[in-house]
Amino acid sequence: MRRAEGASLLTVEVPHLHLEGGRYYAGRLARAVTKSKRARTFYASSVVVGEIEGYVESSRARVVRRAQVIGRYDDLPMRLVTHQSGRHRRLLHWRDRNGMVGRTPLMEATVDERMSLFTEGPNGPEPLWLWLNESGLPLRPASWEGVFRLANERCEMVLSPVLSQPPYCTPHMARHSFALVMLVVLNHVMDRRMGLTPEERRDFRLLYGDPWRMVQDLLSHAQLETTKHIYLGRSRTCSCARCWPTTCRRAVRSRRRNWPRFSRGWPKRARASRT
Repeated sequence: MRRAEGASLLTVEVPHLHLEGGRYYAGRLARAVTKSKRARTFYASSVVVGEIEGYVESSRARVVRRAQVIGRYDDLPMRLVTHQSGRHRRLLHWRDRNGMVGRTPLMEATVDERMSLFTEGPNGPEPLWLWLNESGLPLRPASWEGVFRLANERCEMVLSPVLSQPPYCTPHMARHSFALVMLVVLNHVMDRRMGLTPEERRDFRLLYGDPWRMVQDLLSHAQLETTKHIYLGRSRTCSCARCWPTTCRRAVRSRRRNWPRFSRGWPKRARASRT
């Protein structure tokens, strides 16, 4: 997901763990929050879904309860979602503070509209917005840059005595890393796990698609060239033609040499450590 896509998720859009569930769960991103303005599917591992459920039931519930006690939600513009309807086209039915009622298609709810959506919890209204700050208010998408910055500062403070280059990451770097890992994994599954010959690999591509296009779909790029030449351009020069995991370290090193292209706005120390 892009930063704004993941940051604007509502609690009702997150998949829930099932007793007989698999390793991955699927969800849908609303067209109103995607860059392409088209709804698309996202996937989350069962571990991630479980961690999100733990967050909702623990630290998130704690800040919500604290905000309710001090009346932080009392004066906010609020659309209280009373119920949902529709299976394929979900509608959120709401009522505002003036008693006006309305309904909003979930797929059409913009980022600003989502921040005003609340639901009636056991102790009063609480936001439908998944990610909350310490005040119990929706964490705006741009604020995630600050979250990563603070995490980077903590890593540097704790690990600089033992590591010459402590871990450093931004939301967009995480997206690039996901793209490279998925390309390697898809090629590995196609060739090593399935044992395909070059001829069988060609037939598989015709039937099910090429790993490049699978990664393109996961990243929601409109053009395949964006995936190949901007996100994973250097990895295409890797001498391992199919990016075997045992030899794809060259691709990873190529991406590291290419970090400066994406480092505008980084601290000078971070840029210098990657040149």
